[in-house]
Formats: sequence, structure tokens, C-alpha cells
Amino acid sequence: MSGSFALPQQVKDFLLYFHRQLQTKNTFEIGSLYENSWPKLTERFFKEDTWPHPDIIRQDVVGADDETFIILYKELYYRHIYDKLSPTLEQRLESYENYCDLFNLIVHNQDDPDSPLELELPNKWLWDIIDEFIYQFESFSVYRARVNQKSEAEMVMLKETPRLWNVHIVLNVLHSLIDKSNINEQLHAFKMGENPNAVAGDFGTRTLYKMLGYFSLCGLLRLHCLLGDYYQALRVMENIELNKKGLYSHVPACQVSVFYYVGLAYMMMGRYQDAVEKFSNILFYIQRTQQVQQQQAKAVGFNPIHKKRDQLYHLLAIVMTLCPQRIDESVQAQLVEKCGEKMIKMDKGDDASLKVFEEMFQYGCPKFISATAPNYDNPSANHVMDPYRLQVRVFLKDITQSLQLPIIRSYLKLYSTMPIEKLASFCGADAESFRVHLHQYKHKTNQLTWTGGSVLEGERVPSADVDFYVDNDMLHIADVKIERNYGKYFSHAIYKMSTDQM
Repeated sequence: MSGSFALPQQVKDFLLYFHRQLQTKNTFEIGSLYENSWPKLTERFFKEDTWPHPDIIRQDVVGADDETFIILYKELYYRHIYDKLSPTLEQRLESYENYCDLFNLIVHNQDDPDSPLELELPNKWLWDIIDEFIYQFESFSVYRARVNQKSEAEMVMLKETPRLWNVHIVLNVLHSLIDKSNINEQLHAFKMGENPNAVAGDFGTRTLYKMLGYFSLCGLLRLHCLLGDYYQALRVMENIELNKKGLYSHVPACQVSVFYYVGLAYMMMGRYQDAVEKFSNILFYIQRTQQVQQQQAKAVGFNPIHKKRDQLYHLLAIVMTLCPQRIDESVQAQLVEKCGEKMIKMDKGDDASLKVFEEMFQYGCPKFISATAPNYDNPSANHVMDPYRLQVRVFLKDITQSLQLPIIRSYLKLYSTMPIEKLASFCGADAESFRVHLHQYKHKTNQLTWTGGSVLEGERVPSADVDFYVDNDMLHIADVKIERNYGKYFSHAIYKMSTDQM
């Protein structure tokens, strides 16, 4: 272990300098040390080992007086273990307790509870703290679900620590940061054209609290999606305007996460038109900022957005199959290159296409988790896949109802009128039962679509490019040609250019 040998002088000098910058609140230099120096030293000295134990840093570097620095160092220390190594149950417990110490320090400032903590951190580190906090909860939920792989000592420890990564505590932490910062009140005031500082309070005017509160909203979006509560996931975003450049754009990873999970929630709620918009917009942003991402990936040794990009393309392929729309040409070209063959198979509307839908969903979806602990008295159980099976069952139930829609649409585009019986024969069904599919077509292509307001709001808007009405046993068909809204087109183009220049 790293603690068994002398601390390398270069590492010690780095930590001493890091400590001084935190004390002087030099946010710019802290950001450089966090994003560049820490990954480089990790790659050189601790690629396959832990960083020095926090007790060594307390003894040999900063002394026992600065507990804030030790807590922040622990956050990086345990995050490195999760990233490069495999954490033990004891390390999971210690990391959880350190997060509790960190958030208690921020929310309940022990020196003066009525005053904000005198601490400044760069936005990226603040986002990573929230993101890692939720990731470690997700990781622990998967870990504890594998009951059949636990030793007797681990089982005893899990039973004796029911509060360890408890979902209510995780939710309470995020809501506490939101409430402390008055971030919802600030966002609402900003949306109404008022001064956010008037409702921010003493804590909300500080960057530390404001950004942690904002990132906690984004974290709640992710957490509720992982738990399968898509309505609540969108509800926490009601004061964040995704059609405008917001605070999420300060950290690219945050922006990608927000659009991914909002799009996922829309998709699981059957709002495919909105899902297409969110997925295509963020993929366009990723394409335009690819050079910056490559430079960052070179600095830290990996590209955290790369896998999320592939997941986004798989989910976009699903919703584009169910709800074809015009999207940016460059995104469309990449979509066809990556998922074109799969989309053709999904378009066929048979049992084999259902398996392709499931395959695409499995790759594109996050790791769903259970909010409750498993039954530790059943040592042979393995409940890791239970949350995923539940979500894929819900997803495929909706897809099954929509399987015939691409086929129906393809035939409707060829005719102006045709008997129901004829179209039913093309689709391999009798005329009477086929009327159900026509009702499904009408229902599925008349979706709740965002037109303004919060992300949950919307109006029923036809999403198909071909429509029909029934007169007795005849179908009368018409292509739907939507006139381009030039004002919306230019405002959308300006927004995309502004995100490209971040």
C-alpha cells in the first residue's frame, strides 16, 4: 500500500501547494491542480495503488488543524479507489461517512451555523462531488444486491449498518443543499425577470452553495431516473430552462448528464418527440466540442463523455424509429453509421425487432437500482438485475403496442385512399382487429410535446408526417407538411452556436 513507503517529494510538494491554494481561495489555481496535476500524479505514482492514506497526510503534510482539507482529500482519495481499484466494504463505509462529514460541514458550518462556510471550489469539482456521491450510492446498491457473493463477515456488517448509503439519507443530502442555497427560488426569480440575489439569502449568494444546490437538482434528476420515477425526475427540473444556456453549461459533463436523463425520462413516458429533441441537441453539442473533449481526455487519460455519447445514439435510434423526425444532418449521419442496421431491423415490426429494441435499450439505459436493501437472510439470492428487468418490461410493453406503427406509416405514404381491409392484409391481420392498430397509430402519434414552460408541461401535437381519417371502411390519407417556423429555427441555431462557444 502507498502508506507503507515514504511520501514522494513531488507528491508532498503538490499537496502542500494544494493546501495553500485552498486556504487562499485561489479558485483558478485550485481548478488547474484538480483537473491537471492530480490526474498526472495519479498516472505516475498511483496508477495501480491508492494515494497515501489520509492519516499520513494529516501527520506529514497539513497537520491536525485543517480538517476541511483532510475531508476534501478523502473525497479524492476514495474516488480514486472507486475509479482505479475495487473498494472493500470498509472503504465504502468510510467514503460514505466522509461525504456525510463534508455535507454536514457545508450545510451546518460547525464554527458558525448561521454563516456560510468560507470555502471556494471550482465548478467542475463541485459537480464531480455530487456526481460521485450519486455514483457511489448506485455502486453500493449494485454491490449489496449480490447477496450470493458476500462473505459471512460482510453479511454481518451489512445487517448492522442499515443506514449505510440509505436512499432517504442520500435524498435528504441533496434536498438540504437545494434548500440551503434557495436555488429553486433563484431560478424562478431569474425566469420571471427578477433579481435572483433578492431571494438567494446569505448562503445562496455564495458560489459554493449556489452551484452545489444547482448540481443537486441535476443529481436528483439522475437519481430519480435510476429509481424509475420519471415524473419526479422531470419535476425537480421545473425551474431549469433547457432551451436556454444555463448554469449546467459551465460543466460539459453536467450538461450531457442533464440532457441524457431528461431525454430518458421523456422516452419512458412516451414523449418520443421531446426525447428526440433532447438526444439530438446534446449529440450535436458533443460533436461540436469534440476537439475540446479530446484535449481534456489527453490530460486526464480518458474521455468521460465517450460512453455516454454511444448510449445517446442507441436511445436516439429507438425514438427515431418510433417517431421519425428531421434532425441535424451531422447527427443523422452519425446515427445511421452507428445504428443504421439496427434501425432497419426495428422498423420491421416483428418479434425479432422486439429483441433488437431490447438490445438497444439495454446498451443505452443507465444501471437501474432498487431503493431498498435485499433480504440478507436469503444468501443464495442475486437481485442485481431485478430493477433493470422491471424497467425493460415497462419499456417493451409500450414498444409492443407501437411495433406496427412504422409498417402502417410506410404503407400510408404510398396511397391517398385505401380500404382498411387492404391495409390489414398488407400487415397480416384481419380488418376488424386491425382497427385497434389504427387507434394506436392515432394515439401514439398525438403526443404530449413541450411547447414552453417547465419540462413537464406540453400540448398534444401530431408527430407523424402522414395522417388519415376513417370513413366507414375507407382510409383517407394526407401527408402532413408543417411550415417551418423561421423564428424558432434561427433562435435554435443561435442557441447551438452559443453552446459551441463555451
